[in-house]
Amino acid sequence: MQLIMKHYTLKKSLGQHFLHDKNIIKRIVASVPVSEGENLLEVGSGGGALTQSLLDLKGIQLKAIEVDKEKVNYLIKTYPDLKEKLLHQDFLKSEKPFSQHFHVVGNFPYVISSQILFKMLEWKEQVDSMVGMFQKEVAKRVAAEPGNKEYGVLSVLIGAYFNIEYLFEVAPGCFTPPPKVQSAVIRMFPNGNVFGIEEEERFKTLVKKAFQQRRKILRNPLKPYFCKETLKEPIFGKRAEELSIAQFVELSKKMSCRKTLEKS
Repeated sequence: MQLIMKHYTLKKSLGQHFLHDKNIIKRIVASVPVSEGENLLEVGSGGGALTQSLLDLKGIQLKAIEVDKEKVNYLIKTYPDLKEKLLHQDFLKSEKPFSQHFHVVGNFPYVISSQILFKMLEWKEQVDSMVGMFQKEVAKRVAAEPGNKEYGVLSVLIGAYFNIEYLFEVAPGCFTPPPKVQSAVIRMFPNGNVFGIEEEERFKTLVKKAFQQRRKILRNPLKPYFCKETLKEPIFGKRAEELSIAQFVELSKKMSCRKTLEKS
């Protein structure tokens, strides 16, 4: 399905809901902690609602990524200064746009929200901050605390490496066309691996497996990953949503292949 606008087409297949509320645009741009001389990446420039204000920021090195060729042509025609800064790419397949550290901002397509967040994890060594608009449900999951029903894989994996701030919510009427869901803006700063994660893949596996059966106590989904003696510890009588990030990290350090240990 497509919606014909004055200068371009909105494509539902790409999850395009373009922000038009000027006050929200100002709040998002003001939330980006970028300073003179620093690098900034805009993800999904679309119709240029944020882009115009980002181009006005003095002394920063701006790059933008947009997958839709029609929007790329429109943006270059509308904002000539963007020509050398705009990358016609699929963000999920793109390489890091800067060799140094950089900030990220975007009104992200809701259909790929989780993938975008995992991309931030891939780039965590160079991302100094991210300010992003997400579906409210996703934003709340990222910012959720243990014991909350929204607390899950995203909460733990993103929170393990970033400090998250839930900034403000955005009504559907601020977009064209209005989405059927509420939106919210969050901000993330890297925490410098404050939890001391040593083996990232092991940690990811533990968290994902733990939440696959979130209503069951951990002893059930995690049984293949721990020896019998370790599984007797009280923590395995809890559910995944009850554990803090620090507890997940400590558990990941105790992981082992139970079957391998039994054979040896």
